[in-house]
Amino acid sequence: MPEVILNGPQGRIECRYHPGSSLDSPVALILHPEPNLGGTMNNRVSYGMYHEFRNRGFSVLRFNFRSVGRSEGSYEGGEGELADAAAVLDWLQSQNLHSRYTFIAGFSFGSWVGMQLMMRRPEIVGFISVSPPADKFDFSFLAPCPASGLIIHGDNNKRVPHETIQKIVDRLSIQKGVNIELEFIKEANHMFSDHNDELMNAIKKYLNNVLESDEYKDI
Repeated sequence: MPEVILNGPQGRIECRYHPGSSLDSPVALILHPEPNLGGTMNNRVSYGMYHEFRNRGFSVLRFNFRSVGRSEGSYEGGEGELADAAAVLDWLQSQNLHSRYTFIAGFSFGSWVGMQLMMRRPEIVGFISVSPPADKFDFSFLAPCPASGLIIHGDNNKRVPHETIQKIVDRLSIQKGVNIELEFIKEANHMFSDHNDELMNAIKKYLNNVLESDEYKDI
């Protein structure tokens, strides 16, 4: 799990990178929750997703947004963090020139940033969005959605009502050929405090199904 320090828009960006099992390994970028609320790349959910992609042979990278850990800069509430994510994805792809495809996976704030990045980068063909923070951030940029993916929400999430998440899914599903799966985890809260195992099982199940599909086998 080598440490990588990149030059970002506001200075140093602290990363952890694991190269894939082959020259054409797919890549995955992991984005952590709210920097201003203690979120880091070592968050349990972010760390778990990193290892899930690593175990599948992906070239996978997680990093600290500006102002977190050893990453320089100041929290900007989204715009600057999106620039960080774009710079890190550029580096990740430069290390994997023969990669077959790109996934992005984010938790809370990281899911919001990741989905914005997905709208700008056509090479991103799949996403996982855990606890989209639609109570704080605007997701209207998502229509139409360019890639299929999974949204996971806690059934006991007091921050974001089920109806709000369903509206996001309905908006994303307008695009022909795009399949958005929605998974509610029973009794889980926004942070999946006592339901991390159930969350990771849902992610594993999704990846097992989607990566065995003809869509990805043919890439």
